[in-house]
Amino acid sequence: MKKISLALLFAFTCGASALAQNKNIITSRTYPQGYFRYSLNIAPDASGTFGELRSTHFHAGDDYRTQQRIGLPLHAAAEGYVSRVRVQIGGGGNSVYINHPNGFTSVYLHMDSFNDALTNIIRTEQYKQQRFDVDVEVKAGQVKLTKGQFIGNAGNTGGSGGPHLHFEIRDTKTQHPLNPQLFGLHFRDSFAPTINGIMVYDLADGVFNEHTGRRYQQLKALGSGRYALASGAPISVNGKFGLGINSIDRHRAGGFQNGVYSIELFLDGKSISTVVFEELDFNTSSAIASYIDFPHFKRTKVKVQKSFKDPGNPIELFKNLENDGIITLQDDAVHDVKYVVKDVHGNCSELDFKIRNNPAYTAKNNPAKGELMKYNTDNKYEAEEIKLHIPKGALYSDLDFVYSKSAPRANGYSSVHHVQNNLTPLFSTYNLNIKPTSLPKNLESKAIIASVEGGSVGGKFENGWVTVNTKIFGSFYVTVDTIAPTITPRNFSAGKNVSGQSKIDFTIADNFSGIQSFNAYIDGKWVLMEYDSKNRHLWHRFDSGLSKGKHTFKLVVKDWKDNEKVYEASFTR
Repeated sequence: MKKISLALLFAFTCGASALAQNKNIITSRTYPQGYFRYSLNIAPDASGTFGELRSTHFHAGDDYRTQQRIGLPLHAAAEGYVSRVRVQIGGGGNSVYINHPNGFTSVYLHMDSFNDALTNIIRTEQYKQQRFDVDVEVKAGQVKLTKGQFIGNAGNTGGSGGPHLHFEIRDTKTQHPLNPQLFGLHFRDSFAPTINGIMVYDLADGVFNEHTGRRYQQLKALGSGRYALASGAPISVNGKFGLGINSIDRHRAGGFQNGVYSIELFLDGKSISTVVFEELDFNTSSAIASYIDFPHFKRTKVKVQKSFKDPGNPIELFKNLENDGIITLQDDAVHDVKYVVKDVHGNCSELDFKIRNNPAYTAKNNPAKGELMKYNTDNKYEAEEIKLHIPKGALYSDLDFVYSKSAPRANGYSSVHHVQNNLTPLFSTYNLNIKPTSLPKNLESKAIIASVEGGSVGGKFENGWVTVNTKIFGSFYVTVDTIAPTITPRNFSAGKNVSGQSKIDFTIADNFSGIQSFNAYIDGKWVLMEYDSKNRHLWHRFDSGLSKGKHTFKLVVKDWKDNEKVYEASFTR
């Protein structure tokens, strides 16, 4: 954890006046200004920003709107060479990585298409591997680029929810993404962050979980970026407690809800917690589940950012943190608390309130109900029909582990096993084994573990157990997947003359375990099928070298339990 001096921290409070004009922000390094250009030749407009709280990760770049259009040209942000080009099912879709001589890498995701040089590299690799999704490391200097050179077109590929460019700047050595706006690639923004509310957590036993006492505090806006508690009265606490804040940033009135840049918490003028969204690490980004109040999010979809840290949370967003952010007042006096929240432009909001220790207040405790599992050790649990191994580092904090089972479901081949609950997040996977109680031998290869809350979890039958590595707790049971995927032609049929078509389209879907692979053949030779999983859209673009006349087409789609669907038809070209 990087420490910041108190003097520096005090410099970053909003001040008594002109709150929105204070442009001082916390950084750990200097950033080149004017080196990078905007990749799009339209006015920059954000739909998402760096550090924004997504459901499973921190957003690692800035999202540029493309006027709801696909196909706008993209340009290299600076001179350099292409180091990586990728086609991904879901995720970033079509993406390009450019290494620059100043030690940074720019990244462009969700592209619709690549320029000719990159298309040739991708197509060669796709046909070599005979698969659509490929990840190619390009030799240094093979594809050199000048600043502003065309690299492809913006799109909506991968896990994108609409046409846009996701743009990142990374440290080339670490591959850590950095806040692009620190490099001068700003979006216009004169709005201070909005503070919607705060949460007070009773941490009498020092453990945070779904049973922790929570008290959400409503606020009132005082104007000029200032907020206060709606009640105005001091908050009563008794013993250890923590605080959390619900805050977002907007670039304009009615604009998208974006992430803030920094959150500072002070008690009587002393820094307790400082969070800065300057740099992220992909290896720990999923720890957002520990950074936010995960149980509250699961129940309400509201994201409260905790100003204290679970002991097993590996994120390095906290630049200053006293006693892990857990506070204990040493007297019954009234104490001053201040939150200072800034966006990357330095637009600033403040919340001031009072808090005091009140012996008459009864803090909610978390009575132990199950088996204690320590976050910093390996943990195992075994019962008659279940075994699980939770490795060291998977838990964010000590866990009061609870297990039970109930009767099988109609489509199940085991009891339903209630493993903790879905309000407890995990940083990494654990091994879950369930023993089937009525699984016929001919269905063993089709066995899979399902979650009552969310469908297939995966898994395979081994030595009398169905086993899977999963990252969720919840209620699980063994079932089977024996149904093959479906293939539905969109613009193709047996015997059709496709001379007037540039491509043939299909919809593919699977009812349970999901699509594992798809392979197509024209006249017995493998051909590329492109895939958009979010729309279940699969298509083949005809090669200009395909001869005129009659041809055969075969499409084979397989799910994760090896159920296979084959579509065959002849066509003329």
